[in-house]
Amino acid sequence: MARPFAVVCYILLSGAAALPPVVKIGAIFTEDQKDSSAELAFKYAVYRINKDKHLLPRTTLVYDIQYVPRDDSFHASKKACQQVHFGVQAVFGPSDPLLGAHIHSICDALDIPHLEARLDLDSDYKEFSINLHPAQPLLNSAFQDVMAFLNWTKVAIVYEEDYGLIKLRELVRSPSNRDVEVHLRQADPESYRAVLKEIKSKEIHNLVVDTRPEHMHLFLRGILQLQMNDYKYHYLFTTFDIETFDLEDFKYNFVNMTAFRIVDAEDVGVREILKDMERFQPVGHSILNKSRIIQAEPALMYDSVHVFAIGLQTLEQSHTLRLSNVSCEEELPWDGGLSLINYINSVELKGLSGPIEFKEGRRIQFKLDLLKLKQHALVKVGEWSPSGGVNITDRSAFFDPGTMNVTLVVITILETPYVMLRAQSNLTGNSRYEGFCIDLLREIATMVGFEYRIELVPDGKYGVYDLETGEWNGIVRQLMDKKADLAVGSMTINYARESVIDFTKPFMNLGISILFKVPTDKESTFFTFMDPLGLDIWMLVVAAFSLACFTLFALARFSPYEWRNPRPWRPRPDYLVNQFSLANSFWFITGTLLRQGSGVNPKATSTRIVGGIWWFFTLIIISSYTANLAAFLTVERMITPIENAEDLAGQTEIAYGTLDSGSTMTFFRDSMIETYKKMWRFMENKKPSVFVSTYEEGIQRVLEGNYAFLMESTMLDYIVQRDCNLTQIGGLLDSKGYGIATPMGSPWRDKISLAILELQERGEIQMLYDKWWKNPGDTCTRNEKGKESKANALGVDNIGGVFVVLLCGLAVAVIVAIFEFCYNSKRNTQAEMRAVPAPHQSLCAEMTEELCFALRCRGSRQRPALKRQCSKCIPGTTYVPAALELPPHPPTNGLRSQRGSLGVPIELPPHLQHHLHPPVVHPDYDAT
Repeated sequence: MARPFAVVCYILLSGAAALPPVVKIGAIFTEDQKDSSAELAFKYAVYRINKDKHLLPRTTLVYDIQYVPRDDSFHASKKACQQVHFGVQAVFGPSDPLLGAHIHSICDALDIPHLEARLDLDSDYKEFSINLHPAQPLLNSAFQDVMAFLNWTKVAIVYEEDYGLIKLRELVRSPSNRDVEVHLRQADPESYRAVLKEIKSKEIHNLVVDTRPEHMHLFLRGILQLQMNDYKYHYLFTTFDIETFDLEDFKYNFVNMTAFRIVDAEDVGVREILKDMERFQPVGHSILNKSRIIQAEPALMYDSVHVFAIGLQTLEQSHTLRLSNVSCEEELPWDGGLSLINYINSVELKGLSGPIEFKEGRRIQFKLDLLKLKQHALVKVGEWSPSGGVNITDRSAFFDPGTMNVTLVVITILETPYVMLRAQSNLTGNSRYEGFCIDLLREIATMVGFEYRIELVPDGKYGVYDLETGEWNGIVRQLMDKKADLAVGSMTINYARESVIDFTKPFMNLGISILFKVPTDKESTFFTFMDPLGLDIWMLVVAAFSLACFTLFALARFSPYEWRNPRPWRPRPDYLVNQFSLANSFWFITGTLLRQGSGVNPKATSTRIVGGIWWFFTLIIISSYTANLAAFLTVERMITPIENAEDLAGQTEIAYGTLDSGSTMTFFRDSMIETYKKMWRFMENKKPSVFVSTYEEGIQRVLEGNYAFLMESTMLDYIVQRDCNLTQIGGLLDSKGYGIATPMGSPWRDKISLAILELQERGEIQMLYDKWWKNPGDTCTRNEKGKESKANALGVDNIGGVFVVLLCGLAVAVIVAIFEFCYNSKRNTQAEMRAVPAPHQSLCAEMTEELCFALRCRGSRQRPALKRQCSKCIPGTTYVPAALELPPHPPTNGLRSQRGSLGVPIELPPHLQHHLHPPVVHPDYDAT
């Protein structure tokens, strides 16, 4: 029972097979493709699929091949209709763009899958088309990435067929290539030489070449005839078959040739297929060329047949494929075609042309190998993919110095100590020059591996952009015109130059500084002793002196404790005296200021506070003055009219300028900082011109005096080290670097940059700097005494606090004096009222009179003894006000006179003496 059941199941499963036992496919080739590698690859793909029992085990592919004339769409349409009548489930080819469009229109109308392996420039979506050729927009992106990596700024695009311009138009329209100068030239085998000659005359060294493969050898011959096969030229070919061309004549001239390939011949799986394919090819015909490398078209044709087979395999798992029964006459679509094209469109595999994936019939996943011609062969140097972009795995391949034997033209400018002529006159060639840059160039040439020939730039300028003419000059012009390969010297890297030429990594960092003549010693004057204190301090000292004098005078007259009995032997004096007149107050303050005695000493607490605070003030002032005077007398002082760029911009007496047509001049011209803009306006309008043609001329003008030279700090350091009459003023105005310049897109830049970085890490550049800058036998001995430690006058910021202390002390003294006056008056009044019951003048009235007397600045130094009884209320007496002015000199007509100890006391006349009430002297008024 088991055996019949198994037979029944086999019959049922066989009857339910989704695919018919035979599937017919058609292929259309042009007549010139008969027995070509593309046709053989198609036949081999069908053979391999039928031989593979795992892919389509119960189905056999049967093909029908038709040949049509190229550009004959009528016959191509008839051949396609014959295949449709034959019952094909898919049509392959042709590769001709015009014929392919007509064949697709028939397949699209009948819902028959159309598989192509050609470049299709039509961007419209085609429902029944599957194209394995990479889309042109993606290829253009690959070309753009390579051009960006090579840093191309001037390129010529040479195309042959009309659709070649449409194919490469995105290279011109791309926003990333707006700064690239593009020249478009159409050429055919008859005009190759003329077009290449024109490109050479315009000094265009980068070319994108899109020619027919069968004409490539003619184009290469034109390159050889015009000698455009040296290292300066770089050719980027759009073909995928550069490995099949004979490049033997270009391997040893160091010409740069780059192209993509779509078949990775180094892949193990690809090599197995190619090996088996080589055994399949019939006698007299070959799928592979002599180097066993398959071209792109047969590889894509092979992959297209496998894509169709995998699509059938996937459809078999869920659908039944009905045989097509359509014709061009009835125009009835095939009902199974839509399902089949959808399954084919979802296929993902890895074929001869790399990873394959589709979206709406167009290939979106693939990998391109970037090939570069070297001396032995074309080598893979990178990859490109739609998702990852370009990835250069061997950057050195674009510049392989190992076996190169080229001589580069190096231009420079004579500039000490960078490039100098040797003293010997019998030298020739590179041996004529010496200097820092010459030594550096020698080290780099040894590391990178090239010979060089040094030449001087004709106009002797580094290069600056002329705003009026719109042209560059100097070294920059020479590099832009490709008249030199390198430029070595003190050439500054800046934005303007970097936009037209290339620079290596900087080998030296620097900035702009000011070169000036060493200032002369300051001439001595009669009033040098006043320099330790600033003018503001001297004015404040005078104001403090006056304030102290007036305060002492006023408080002495106001305080009752400064009035003394001039006759200490008389217990009841007629009057009291005050030692602090204006003259004595001035003398006391003066003597204290000069640290001398004055013979006048305060007695009251308030006046003693004034004296004490004044002593403290004078202690600080005199000590500070003495200390700073010693510094002024021992420290060398220089007359420095300018200290920085702001000082230079703020005056017009000292002229200043830069090197003509240099980066320093460009810095000031283009600067947006107001100080530097002001300096540029001065330099631009100054007559005679402040710009100099060489550094030597600028240095000589500085030595002549009244001129400041704005130059780069490294050169300034070299000059100052050797001439003690010159010095640097201020710090650096900017920060920049020196680099080795190359033409835009030069292959030497990256290698030289790596060499510079290695020399910096090893410290060899610093050793070269010390050799040429700090040679002990070539530098001057500079006296650095006092250069950075000159004395400065003291100002308010230094000793201003002592004036605040003085003011506070005087304020305290005034408060104490007021307290003394009030307290003493009240106590005396109470004592007299207890001793004498007679009527008294009111306390307020007496205090008012005493205050008025004290505030009279021109009053007498003596006054009558204070009486607390009201003289107006005592009968038989005459009231004498306390403010009565007494005669300044003693009478000589028989009156008794008597000299006090500190004043000139005068006795009243007899006719006034009897009016005086016997004084009541308080113990506080007795003489001590």
